[in-house]
Amino acid sequence: MTEMFDPERDLTIERFIRAPRTAVWDAWTQPRQFEQWWVPEPAKCRAVRFEAVPGGPLVTEISEAGKPFAPHMDACFLIVEPQRRLVFTDALLAGFRPAPNSFMSAEITLDEADGGTQYAARVMHSDRAARDKHAELGFYDGWGTVIEQLARFVEVRVS
Repeated sequence: MTEMFDPERDLTIERFIRAPRTAVWDAWTQPRQFEQWWVPEPAKCRAVRFEAVPGGPLVTEISEAGKPFAPHMDACFLIVEPQRRLVFTDALLAGFRPAPNSFMSAEITLDEADGGTQYAARVMHSDRAARDKHAELGFYDGWGTVIEQLARFVEVRVS
């Protein structure tokens, strides 16, 4: 992104993952792999519409405590730089159609590091109130759990 981290509006989380960048990329861009780690366990994720290309849909459903699947996220991929960076937002729907409500945009970066991948997620909000709300809703616990699940998923696959 051209803008740097804005502590007034952004939240960020990073982790070193002991797996090649290609494995992490595939887990992010292949719907069946994505479903395995995207929501904190024991909840289940289903990728309803998922195409990791600019303008492609990122639509998921979630099932918690064995209940029926319900809408979770309806977003659009904005930038897809293979093996390096993904940017998506819920401000737009697939095909860059404006969404009725928006909460955030996210940038995921993958950098090669000795023995694995340096993973970073930056989640951008329209203002401090939205950022604070996301933090209060458990951003660090939720996104931290999901990144840990992603790490376990890809590290086991390459062991």
